[in-house]
Amino acid sequence: MDQDAFSLRCRSLNGGTPVLSKWGFRNETDTLTDVLLGSPAHLFHRATSSLSRKYLRDNPCDIQMAQAQHAELVSTYRRHDVKIHMLDPEPELTMQVYSRDSSVMTPYGAIITAMSQWWRRGENYAAIRAYEKLRIPIYDMVTAGTFEGGDFNVIEEGCVLIGCGGARTQEEGARQVASWFEAEGWEVHLSFIDEYYVHIDLMVVPIAEKLTAVCIDCTEPGIVDWLKSKGHEIINVPFRQTMELGCNLMSLGKDRVIVPASSTILAENLKARGFDVSVVETAEISKTGGGIHCMAQALRRDKAA
Repeated sequence: MDQDAFSLRCRSLNGGTPVLSKWGFRNETDTLTDVLLGSPAHLFHRATSSLSRKYLRDNPCDIQMAQAQHAELVSTYRRHDVKIHMLDPEPELTMQVYSRDSSVMTPYGAIITAMSQWWRRGENYAAIRAYEKLRIPIYDMVTAGTFEGGDFNVIEEGCVLIGCGGARTQEEGARQVASWFEAEGWEVHLSFIDEYYVHIDLMVVPIAEKLTAVCIDCTEPGIVDWLKSKGHEIINVPFRQTMELGCNLMSLGKDRVIVPASSTILAENLKARGFDVSVVETAEISKTGGGIHCMAQALRRDKAA
């Protein structure tokens, strides 16, 4: 059987699902070769979170400027030789630019999530069509409650941090996904977070092997202790910059990262360590509720040499 053939559920129910040969990745810090992005063509500023609600009230998003910022982000991926795959834009899908939420890529295929907000649920169907077009099999679909991709954080090979804030990812959905990966032999750390922080990738994002960006001020000590117990060095991102999506970076592998312009302390820290840091201005688009990590779904990463 071709494990890369498209299927609406390729998960082996008792574990032991074959790893894909062409797509997927073992962690989120190996060399990124292919990424799935969403178009901001129909972007609309909605009250999707406390952050976006605040901006909507005080200083709404300039959509044209946000679209220009996204274009610069796309250009940055291309400059790093990352192949870009785009979700087909649809007028009804006004938040489709945040491609991480509607699906989750894994070594075994894509998970189709279950979006919390009614205006985003159609994104799940668009994601299925995208994976069918790319011939990437669906690992499984979340059915036990809401679950969004920003709460699925592969910390290292065979180890995932799953966030659960209740509002966007419910405990039932989080535990369903956790059970799948426990059956595959993964270590799963389930973390209950305050819904104010929306997703776990607002606070914790891997940078490189055993190096992780964390907002210590808003991340529960148990997560920090767990990461340190696994040998991870923590780079602290201050709370104020985290609330500007400063922790929401994208690792490209080979000590290369894309970080938002708001994350000055993280960028300086990484440059001092010899990282190739691409700084992209995302302040306007982030008013709608997400950052660089939220706007990208890694489809393939090559193993480090």
